[in-house]
Amino acid sequence: MPDPLKNLFSEPLLSGFAQNLCRVLPAFNRADFLARTFDDGWEHRELKQRMRHIAECLGATLPPKYPEAVQVLVDTVGHLIAEQGEKMAFEYCFLPDFVEVFGLDHPDTSIPALETLTRWSSAEFAVRPFLLRYPERMYPQMLAWSAHASPMVRRLASEGFRPRLPWGMGVPALKRDPAPVLPVLEKLKADPAETVRRSVANNLNDISKDHPELTLELARRWQGHNADTDWVVRHALRGLLKKGHPDALALFGFEQGLSGIVVENLQWRPEVRIGETFDFSFLVKNTDKLARQIRLEYGIDYLTGTGKTSRKVFKIKELTLQGGAVDTIRRQQRFTDFATRKHYPGEHRLRILVNGVEVAIGVFAVLRSS
Repeated sequence: MPDPLKNLFSEPLLSGFAQNLCRVLPAFNRADFLARTFDDGWEHRELKQRMRHIAECLGATLPPKYPEAVQVLVDTVGHLIAEQGEKMAFEYCFLPDFVEVFGLDHPDTSIPALETLTRWSSAEFAVRPFLLRYPERMYPQMLAWSAHASPMVRRLASEGFRPRLPWGMGVPALKRDPAPVLPVLEKLKADPAETVRRSVANNLNDISKDHPELTLELARRWQGHNADTDWVVRHALRGLLKKGHPDALALFGFEQGLSGIVVENLQWRPEVRIGETFDFSFLVKNTDKLARQIRLEYGIDYLTGTGKTSRKVFKIKELTLQGGAVDTIRRQQRFTDFATRKHYPGEHRLRILVNGVEVAIGVFAVLRSS
């Protein structure tokens, strides 16, 4: 099993960070901060609980007035950036979390602080409550950040503005009407930084879940100008492609329907234990004389802890299958538990999809690990 993500918040990490704090604030009580952090409850806290706990321990040991306290963090991060350059250090996410916990009533101080802190550890989660409380101020701020010299700040303009940010606080107004987000995405769709373009694609994928036609309209307008933006369009439409949306498929030359395409000889393991790998294979044939553009995917109906099923679709590949050609497909799917996915014993289903259409199905059992 991989080391749990929560163990990123280690004693060497926080001891070193406290030492850096002392460069800015010599009176900072490093020993008190570490003692408060690694208390009797530390081992029992999960990832987000540890992050919040560290932020609260900083609140208890930094100067009591918030503007002074956050300035210490900003200055410390400024030194780290000057020495090591910008980075997206997840293990320091307690820094923007400090702003979220203590700074919501201080927008004049907190918003510039997030602009600096995100250059060391992304503030995409911390910015969400500010979007909710101060939309008239934050929406223009996100657009202003989209023109920032730092790619980390430009990424925040898109990632923090996502209507459906995973693990993040929801912004219902943006789900209903993503219009405030669109100028930011327009500004960043061909950004020189790959991490920014990826965020734009993820943001637009979010929008597609509530406003598919709007997303497709943008995709048609953006497509064909340069390779980077074409990648953004394809990645942004992945959700619609997995759902077999006919207009999304047509945008990339995939026909609705399966003229001449057949899937045969689907073989799979009838049982797989948690921790093992599930193997399957099949043949895809083009029985027509004309070449066909096809998108191959497979879905797995996972059993959840409540006894219901949740389908996850995975892309296999996109290809041009010549008339009369046959392609052999072999794939493996890991059934190892991770922090973001837990497996449950019981009946599961494998589904093979061609251009969004289900063409074959297999039932298999997931067993407890031995």
